[in-house]
Amino acid sequence: MTNRGPGEHTRVRRLPEKARYDAATVDAIIDAAPFCTLAATIDGLAMAIPTLHSRQGDIIYLHGSRSNAALRSWLAAGRGSLSVTLYDGLRLARSGFESSIAYRSVTVVGQVREVEGEERRAALNGFVDAVLPGRGGEVRPLRKQEERLTLVVALSIDEASAKLSEGPTSDDVDDQQLEIWSGTVPARLVYDAPIPDTNGAMSDGHLDLPVSVRRLFPS
Repeated sequence: MTNRGPGEHTRVRRLPEKARYDAATVDAIIDAAPFCTLAATIDGLAMAIPTLHSRQGDIIYLHGSRSNAALRSWLAAGRGSLSVTLYDGLRLARSGFESSIAYRSVTVVGQVREVEGEERRAALNGFVDAVLPGRGGEVRPLRKQEERLTLVVALSIDEASAKLSEGPTSDDVDDQQLEIWSGTVPARLVYDAPIPDTNGAMSDGHLDLPVSVRRLFPS
């Protein structure tokens, strides 16, 4: 089994029993997250910026405008860090101290480079399917002007850790005797009914939902 840690920057020190370092767990959480949060220092201030991401093997791709300050700071430093978190519900104990949430998170640290050439175009197309699998084959091709306006950065997964909070809470023996409800309340992301555009070719309502969207609503 391939491990992505523990590393110098990503070793889980608080509640290490919740840590996972195997690539299968780390990669699955990265891929399931709808967006990531990248950490950067901009004008001397530590910033956390949410953005979209797409993983291919040991590389996480990110994109933004050519003037994106966070990505530019990564390139200047030659390395970067990002995190993702999946909210899985509530973990309700008999005390506020032991109550928490259920989650899966990953922190990644690695070397950074700007992406050019065919790798760049493939990465840009990959972002579409990362947001909605199959959508890339339904939209028009990327225009050269759009490609020129976009900065693409690759973050290598040099080290990473996952942290999983799940299962029952850790009430002490005395608290377990209290007549206070405790347990877990699972949560998941679901999609509501699609709302179609009403302009252009969509104005008369004759276009069916594409396959990529229909897959969001398994029967």
